[in-house]
Amino acid sequence: MSHPVDIHVGQQLKRMRILRNLTQTDVAQGLKISFQQVQKYELGRNRISASRLFELSHILNVPPAFFFEGLENSPNESKRALDDEATKIASMFTRIEDARLRTQIRTFINELASTAPKIV
Repeated sequence: MSHPVDIHVGQQLKRMRILRNLTQTDVAQGLKISFQQVQKYELGRNRISASRLFELSHILNVPPAFFFEGLENSPNESKRALDDEATKIASMFTRIEDARLRTQIRTFINELASTAPKIV
């Protein structure tokens, strides 16, 4: 049975991998392991060692603490962890090359967010 921290770290790995438009194979090649091993990490089936986590942080260009953001009692707990939907949207947005279009999309989202009713 997987430990909740291993599952969380795996989910963080998967989210950032998708956000960076990397495949499991891309990450595996950087670590010199199989893509199946990356898949096991993402599912929390295998625990990621500290040295491997350090390597992953370089491949994904994030601080090692990123993998623990959002955990209860984490000293660097982020106020909002990226959820799957936000990760997908961010990934799609980064593929838009037209700078004007990206600006228009940001403006549109800003307008929606500022006029949307607050749910308490």
